[in-house]
Amino acid sequence: QVQLVESGGGLVQAGGSLRLSCAASGRTFSSSVMGWFRQAPGKEREFVAAITWSAGNTFYADSVKGRFTISSDNGKNTVYLQMNSLKPEDTAVYYCAQNPGVTIRTRPSGYDYWGQGTQVTVSA
Repeated sequence: QVQLVESGGGLVQAGGSLRLSCAASGRTFSSSVMGWFRQAPGKEREFVAAITWSAGNTFYADSVKGRFTISSDNGKNTVYLQMNSLKPEDTAVYYCAQNPGVTIRTRPSGYDYWGQGTQVTVSA
């Protein structure tokens, strides 16, 4: 089993920044993909960004490209999501997830393990 714990959410004004962290423990996979998703009230869970543990390859949703940066610290088994120039429409619960494969996937069904989520609220 893999346990994922997110932290770093909170309330921020539009234009501000937050950094989310996702600590992985348990049976982690050196060759896996870590993803960030978000879900706003009444909306489906959507892909935000992903990174491969081994090569550090990244992929972003168009809505966050240029504003968000995903990174990893393999020694700490932790993935980060640096969020800059935040907008009210970024308000959502943010989840990290792990796919024990090597292909970056953008659908929630492509990930096997999920954290509990952390709330991000951006005020206008």
